[in-house]
Amino acid sequence: MQKNINIQNKKARFQYEILDKYTAGIVLTGTEIKSIRSGKASITESFCEFSENGELFVVNMTIQEYAFGNYYNHKPKATRKLLLNKKELKKLNKAVQNTGLTIIPLRLFINDKGYAKLNIALAKGKKLFDKRETIKDRDNKRDLDRIKKIYK
Repeated sequence: MQKNINIQNKKARFQYEILDKYTAGIVLTGTEIKSIRSGKASITESFCEFSENGELFVVNMTIQEYAFGNYYNHKPKATRKLLLNKKELKKLNKAVQNTGLTIIPLRLFINDKGYAKLNIALAKGKKLFDKRETIKDRDNKRDLDRIKKIYK
């Protein structure tokens, strides 16, 4: 079992422009938290959406089945409820409905108390030319770092 769990969505910052960040708790069962603590989770293809009664759920988050679980084991791609304040939920719901933004998970981690938390972000999708600009900036930064390293 790993000591420090930090599962990140690396594609998110490339495909989306991050506008606002929040930290949310997740409602999990026993075998789900055990799988997360052993590092068997992925949030690369996941997103968040609201239900009819205003609750926020994460969809498509993969938590692999617990190896030592019996018939109480969980489904790997189930939707899981996120826990936020009412004020934050209303603000996010308003932004998603009015302006067409999306909510994506950025990082899954376990805090000091042992609870699984999910960093989510209100994001706007990037266009193709924005992605090309990001690639160009990354390449230029890499080249500059190489040149600095040579002349040190």
